[in-house]
Amino acid sequence: MRVFKTAGTIFCALIFLAGCSTAPPQSSLDWSDANAVAKPVVVQTNKPVAPPVHTNSTVAIHTNLLPLIVPKIQPAPVITWTALNDWAAAYKTGMPHLLSKTPVTTFAIGSANGVMVLSIGSLEATWNGTEINLGFAPQFIDGEIFLNGLDLQKNLEPLLCAPPLKFGTNRVIVIDPGHGGSNHGTYARNVQDGPFEKEFTLDWALRLKPLLEAEGWKVFLTRTNDVYVTNSDRVVFAEAHHADVFISLHFNSTELDIKTGKRNEKTSGLQTYCITPTGMPSTLTRGFADDWSENLPNNNFDAQNLRLAVRVHSALLRAVGMDDRGVRRSRFDTVLRGQNRPAILVEGGYLSNPAEAKLIESADYRRKLAEAVANALK
Repeated sequence: MRVFKTAGTIFCALIFLAGCSTAPPQSSLDWSDANAVAKPVVVQTNKPVAPPVHTNSTVAIHTNLLPLIVPKIQPAPVITWTALNDWAAAYKTGMPHLLSKTPVTTFAIGSANGVMVLSIGSLEATWNGTEINLGFAPQFIDGEIFLNGLDLQKNLEPLLCAPPLKFGTNRVIVIDPGHGGSNHGTYARNVQDGPFEKEFTLDWALRLKPLLEAEGWKVFLTRTNDVYVTNSDRVVFAEAHHADVFISLHFNSTELDIKTGKRNEKTSGLQTYCITPTGMPSTLTRGFADDWSENLPNNNFDAQNLRLAVRVHSALLRAVGMDDRGVRRSRFDTVLRGQNRPAILVEGGYLSNPAEAKLIESADYRRKLAEAVANALK
C-alpha cells in the first residue's frame, strides 16, 4: 500500500477538486461541527440523497469531579454499503479515479481539502500522503466501488468535506506525558537498557509547553515530574482545566515474545491513535475486548479526533522523516475513552528498535518532536 502514497500525492496536483456542500456550524474553537454527531448516511445506489445536517447536540458540563455529559440518544451504527460514485455526487466531491490495477486496484477521490487514495480489499488508505486506516476494506460490487457507510461518515466526510481545521482564541490544551512514577512505560525501557519511556515523554512535554504558549495556547501538563498518575485522573485533570484539546505523548515498543524472550527489533515508525467509532473494529486491540457496539464519551468527537490526529501525525512525519505507521483506531486507551474533547495519543518511535531508541535518547530528536506538534497546532 505504501507504494501508492507518492502516486496519490502526485495525483492531487492533477485532479480538479470541487468543494463539499456541508456547511459547518460555529463553535468557540471554530472546530467544524464541534460536539456534533451526524445522522447515518444511507445512500441508495440508484438515488443519492443530500448530506446530513450537523447539529451541536451535546452539552458538556465542566466540573472538578468526573466528566459529565447530558445523556443523548445516539444513532444506530451505519451498516450499509454505498457506491462511492453516488456518495461523491451527493457530497459534491470529485469523482473517484482509477490510479492503478496492479498489484491491487487503487483509486483516488478528492476535494478542495486534498486527495484520499484507497485500494480494493485493503484497510490501508492515505490522506494527502499520510496513512490512515479504514474500518472496512473497499469492495467491487457489480462493477462499482463500494465503501461501508461508517467509513464514509467517519473517515471520508470529515477529511474531504469539513473546512480546514482552525483554532480560536482563549484555547486550552492538556498535554499528557505518558506513564510516570512506578509506571515506567508500557514495556519499561529501551533495548539499550537506557532511561525509561516515562523520562522521554516528560522531556517531550516540557519542551512542547513553551512552544504552544508562544502560539497562544494555555497549556497544562498532567504531570511535571516523575509521579504516578492514573489514567482516570488524567481524564479528570483535563475536565477540571476545561481543556479544549487533549494530547497524550508516548513512545512505542514491540511485545516480548514468550518463546524467545526477545522483542522484534525491526519494527519502526510513528503512530497516532484516536478512539474507534462505534460500529467499527479497532486497528489495534492488544488483547483487550473490542466491543464494536460500545459508545464512549469521546465518540462524540470522532470527526475532530481524526482531523486532529492527521494534522499532528503529518507534522511529525515531516519533521523527523520516520516510517509512517499511520493514524490508527483503538478502544483500550483509557486515557482517551472518557475525554469530553478532541483527544489523541501519539507514539513518537520505537524504543524496542535500536536505531530509533538511539534517536529517542537524543535531545535534538525530542526537540524536533515538540516543534512538530507545536507547528501542527498553529
